[in-house]
Amino acid sequence: MKKIALYPGTFDPITNGHYDIITRSAKLFDEVIVAVADSSDKKPMFPLEQRVAMVKIATSELQNVKVMSFNNLTVDLAVAQNAKILIRGLRGVSDFEYELQLGYLNNSLNEEIETIYLMPNLEHAFVSSSIIRNLLKFNGKTSHLLPKKVEGLIKRMNQCTL
Repeated sequence: MKKIALYPGTFDPITNGHYDIITRSAKLFDEVIVAVADSSDKKPMFPLEQRVAMVKIATSELQNVKVMSFNNLTVDLAVAQNAKILIRGLRGVSDFEYELQLGYLNNSLNEEIETIYLMPNLEHAFVSSSIIRNLLKFNGKTSHLLPKKVEGLIKRMNQCTL
């Protein structure tokens, strides 16, 4: 039986920290589904279609990684995709309480769902999508924070909007 893991998130945009978690997860599981949440209530900087495209571009070389969007409960998506494992990233202590509550909530909704927490490599521990969004607003340097292909895509998208 294939071990399928689901890595849900907004990915607004995907960071090197996210990519690190994805590549490490791809070594642990037969299939990793990166599920990009609609999250319209969060008012993301990038539309859902662009966020999905960024994740697909970043993960294009990973054979056992699939990318999809979703707008329902994470546990319902996991069941629909035959995933028994949710992957969540922990950058530091500040993430722990929220992620722990979310893990307990998901398990209370479906006892067959387990959450595994992975920490990004230390060099990516401070990277967050919100930091990158702020840098992008002011044309700050992001090359060390984003996958190269994603940074190129964002630059091309910004040229189209000028």
